[in-house]
Amino acid sequence: MKPLAPTTIAKPFARYSHGVELPAGQRLVFCSGQLGVAQDGTVPEDVRAQADLCFANIAAILGEAGMTLADIVRINAYVTDRAHMKGYMESRDAHVGSPPPASTLMIVSGFTLPAFKVEIEVVAAASDG
Repeated sequence: MKPLAPTTIAKPFARYSHGVELPAGQRLVFCSGQLGVAQDGTVPEDVRAQADLCFANIAAILGEAGMTLADIVRINAYVTDRAHMKGYMESRDAHVGSPPPASTLMIVSGFTLPAFKVEIEVVAAASDG
């Protein structure tokens, strides 16, 4: 992917790209939002641990399509409190490749269960060949 960073707008606030361009011939995978829940149903208390689980779940989904976390071109993430932004961003920065994908982070009032603090959905792209 090619990061898009016009010099006529402010630089990103964190490690993300304002936009990304994909070359022709890319196939796309759209992942539903993933919550920080382990296969056995446990939910860690810590937001970083939840975000790490989100990315682990996303890695498993992308693996089914022959892709990895390095193929992520777009992230939409949601946290339930400003205090959770740091843990989420630490996890994101540890799991995404370079250049960083386009990204949006929103603060929301909650998810299906009060234990959930973060939800992450992605779009990934890889060569068709």
